Amino acid sequence: MKASEQTRISVIRNNELVPLLPCLAPHASKDQPWRGVLLERHNIPSMELPEHEHRELCLHLQLRGDDQMQWWSEGRHGIVKTFPGSIMVVPPGTRDRTLWQGPSERLIVSLKPQFLEEVTTNAGAKLPEFKSTWSVNDPALQRILAQMGREQSEGWPLGRLYADLLAENLASTLLRRHAFNPVDPRETRGGLPMPQLRRAMEFMTANMDIDLHLEEIAREAGLSPFHFSREFRAVTGQTPYQYLLSQRMDRAKRLLKEQSWPVQEIATMTGFRSPVNFIRTFRQRVGVTPGTWRNQS
Repeated sequence: MKASEQTRISVIRNNELVPLLPCLAPHASKDQPWRGVLLERHNIPSMELPEHEHRELCLHLQLRGDDQMQWWSEGRHGIVKTFPGSIMVVPPGTRDRTLWQGPSERLIVSLKPQFLEEVTTNAGAKLPEFKSTWSVNDPALQRILAQMGREQSEGWPLGRLYADLLAENLASTLLRRHAFNPVDPRETRGGLPMPQLRRAMEFMTANMDIDLHLEEIAREAGLSPFHFSREFRAVTGQTPYQYLLSQRMDRAKRLLKEQSWPVQEIATMTGFRSPVNFIRTFRQRVGVTPGTWRNQS
């Protein structure tokens, strides 16, 4: 497997696997936490993108810029008006050439077929074919892609779990709204809506240095503790406590690696009442003590 296949959104050009935008380096594209998804942010000048074939479903969300784009695909040609918020949906197998007549900033996302197939299979359906769209205004899709871009630019503060849930939400929206034979994975899965889920996760992450009660977290989502705990687990596969503990461990690792503060101070900053409890929990979750992990890092 070539490095470009692992770390860059890639297409086939002249029988070779190459980055979609070979002349442009993406902003902050590595160490991405989501499964089956790659996201790149590009400032694209006025340019022509030579003919290429997509192996994976590819999306463009235009963040800045307001101009015309020409496209050529499968013997057809068109000119579309692009604008901040417009989205391109390019299915796998598409051969196309594009000409951007003005500069733009774009989020570009690719989804691996295996990931889409997994989401579809879990909904008890077969993976459908997707519609090709060169410029569409889809507020639901805009919100998800923009949120993915913010999570990336902020260093994924809500952790891998929320990143994976965003990716699944993206796949679900595409299957419902941009497939020839729509599939709705939501019908097979209950749980919290994403805005409520995000509020609860943000509250936990912002207050992980204190001893949170379930009632406080549930209040952020506007639910009773019992209902919140059940719905949170239905969506994430974890209890609120398990998620909070994972976030505390991730912050502890960052602090141990980046700061020279004593272990007992880091224990307090990550919500543990005593260093002994912190060391025991860290060893159970990571396999070594905080001091050993810091030396190895």
